[in-house]
Amino acid sequence: MSEKQQPTALFVRLPAEHARRLDRAAAALAAHKKDLVAGLVERYVDPESPQGLDALRSLAAETGRPRRVVVEADDPQLTVGRHEFHATPPPDVLDVDQAAELLAVDREAIIDLAERGELPGRQIAGEWRFLRRAVFDWLARSE
Repeated sequence: MSEKQQPTALFVRLPAEHARRLDRAAAALAAHKKDLVAGLVERYVDPESPQGLDALRSLAAETGRPRRVVVEADDPQLTVGRHEFHATPPPDVLDVDQAAELLAVDREAIIDLAERGELPGRQIAGEWRFLRRAVFDWLARSE
């Protein structure tokens, strides 16, 4: 089998309607989807000519999606994937360590202020708890 005919795995995500159309076409023609896709690529994808690239460029522009960047690395330790970061909202109720971090002081200062009644908080089961909003309000007060 020549390299041109050697199968290669291709994994793509299609819009749901396009995938259904491909399924219906394959069923109607009693053909494999891979053969239909290969035929479409053979007929319509020509990256060797300026006209072919222009046609592909206009197709890519129609999707309105940002261009995808692919990084190939020989490092077997490299983990390939995708991740999104979403900030976790800060807690409404703080323990001593969280209040200390918020105010950039040590935990003993928080406990001392709370025990003297200066910093608004409550002891629950022997542990201090503080409302984030109350800590900010306390900090904003000028005395």
